Amino acid sequence: MDISVVVCLLNEEESLPELAAWIKRVMDKHNFSYEIVMVDDGSTDTSWEIIENLSASNKNVRGIKFRRNYGKSAALNTGFQHAKGDVVITMDADLQDSPDEIPELFRMVKEEDFDLVSGWKKKRYDPISKTIPTKLYNAATRKVSGVQLHDFNCGLKAYKNELIKSIEVYGEMHRYIPVIAKWAGFTKIGEKVVEHQARKYGESKFMGMERFINGFLDLLSITFVGKFGKKPMHLFGTLGMLSLIIGFLILFYLSIAKLIYEEYGIAERPLFFFGILMFILGSQLFLTGFLAELLARNSPNRNQYLVEKTI
Repeated sequence: MDISVVVCLLNEEESLPELAAWIKRVMDKHNFSYEIVMVDDGSTDTSWEIIENLSASNKNVRGIKFRRNYGKSAALNTGFQHAKGDVVITMDADLQDSPDEIPELFRMVKEEDFDLVSGWKKKRYDPISKTIPTKLYNAATRKVSGVQLHDFNCGLKAYKNELIKSIEVYGEMHRYIPVIAKWAGFTKIGEKVVEHQARKYGESKFMGMERFINGFLDLLSITFVGKFGKKPMHLFGTLGMLSLIIGFLILFYLSIAKLIYEEYGIAERPLFFFGILMFILGSQLFLTGFLAELLARNSPNRNQYLVEKTI
């Protein structure tokens, strides 16, 4: 199979028939063998009934229905598990992603050998309350992750099947799939300017500041796991050692001042309490590192590594 199109949706009953027909036109025009995997993330409208009807009329349409709303990351991860195409393309169900972009995305993965191609909605039709936080979020993600993409959260992306079968998406980490891919060793990541359609039906399901706060916390989690997931002591041990050295130097200085210069009231000085604090903090960081090492060394995937080729 050439292409799997994974569509995650929540209450998008108006747009689904139009989206399925649009994808079919593109696939038939270019003679692609394909499937459309629609993951219903606990919709409360008639979205699932529409998916059933679409599947009955088009054998290439498949459906997965969650019992309740779990979030986009869960829907994507489940869609990835079921995808069979050599190239897996994700898009939102709200018609803001154009299926006309599919042939070029497919070509970039197959012919230019990109592991991942991310869409870049250079010209957006979102309200300013969404575009400004998005720009800040993208800038912070580029800085922290080192992945140079303009639009991490664009739903329109293309992946090698090998990539999506090698990663796990959970929590709110769907927006960081390029970062997860990089830490997994899939480093050929490209970008394509794509057309952003104005929303035709309903309203966005992903608004509010909570998503940006959670997104930043997820970015820190991915960065930590990617760098130190198999060697946590390298982080906690380094921080603990620095803290212990600072605490030791402060207390050593105060001890010399007490013994040689016969200073009084040392225990009442703020520097004394700061030295004690750094000593305690260093000990706790070391303890955290040891516990993290115990968990990592007893993890069932402690020695699982992605092998690209063998001879």
